[in-house]
Amino acid sequence: MALSSSIARLFKPNSASLSLRLTQIGLLMTLFFLALALIAPLLQGIDWLQDPTEFLDNAPQQAPSWQHWFGTTQLGYDVFSRTVFGTQAAWQVLILATLLGLVIGIPLGMMSGYLGGNLDRLLLFLMDTIYTLPGLLLSVTLAFVVGRGVLNAAIALSIAYIPQYYRLVRNQTIAVKNELFVEAAQAMGASTWHLLTRYLFLNVVQSVPVLFTLNAADAILILGGLGFLGLGLPEETPEWGYDLKQALDGLSTGGIWWTTLFPGLAMTLMVTGLSLLGEGLSDLINPLSNRDER
Repeated sequence: MALSSSIARLFKPNSASLSLRLTQIGLLMTLFFLALALIAPLLQGIDWLQDPTEFLDNAPQQAPSWQHWFGTTQLGYDVFSRTVFGTQAAWQVLILATLLGLVIGIPLGMMSGYLGGNLDRLLLFLMDTIYTLPGLLLSVTLAFVVGRGVLNAAIALSIAYIPQYYRLVRNQTIAVKNELFVEAAQAMGASTWHLLTRYLFLNVVQSVPVLFTLNAADAILILGGLGFLGLGLPEETPEWGYDLKQALDGLSTGGIWWTTLFPGLAMTLMVTGLSLLGEGLSDLINPLSNRDER
């Protein structure tokens, strides 16, 4: 309810604050890239997009033209097609990675905050240990172990997000578990499972959409880093980080700028949109705390 009412405030005619305007821009940018990922196969089906894995029929390193809007790569791949289809890989990995972190981190945080004791100390120590490791370094290490692929990349990314959901939900659970409505439910004999799912869950996850959005932006950057290092998705999969890696030689030796500009611009715009959306949701869901911090 709190999230839906906050989103509804985005488009109120009298909402003229800079924060709301930036959130609107972030939402529109995010929806644009989501729509692009969904309609990419349709555009390919009506011959508006080339197959992003085909390159033999194209002349290599062609500048942008009516035939190839974003030019072609050193091997002959159509840059426009690979940039558009790269949104699919980005969405698949970021959704899986953030959902895995959410599904594991939220239950652990609720149990740890509610039950306390040795379980809380053990989980807190484990999560703090993981949290201190740089996300990219942790993802690179895990990518070496699990290998390439959408699911493997998502698993490698999600390990860094689990502690963030855990810490957020644990702190919220500790703050809420002593409220009168929880004590009343305990007095009536409600089980631990009933308390966690019925009374605590909706009260401790209100800030999770904000973290989910910011983690999604972070996941795109880390996926790009993995692809640039050759540890992300299979080579035949259109992915912005891998395409940037392949474009380096042409940029440094022949001034082939279009193979780096468009994948890099797409990654930047998608990350910017998600970041603006996350920051805006944070202002809308927690307006008082954010005002106090300023």
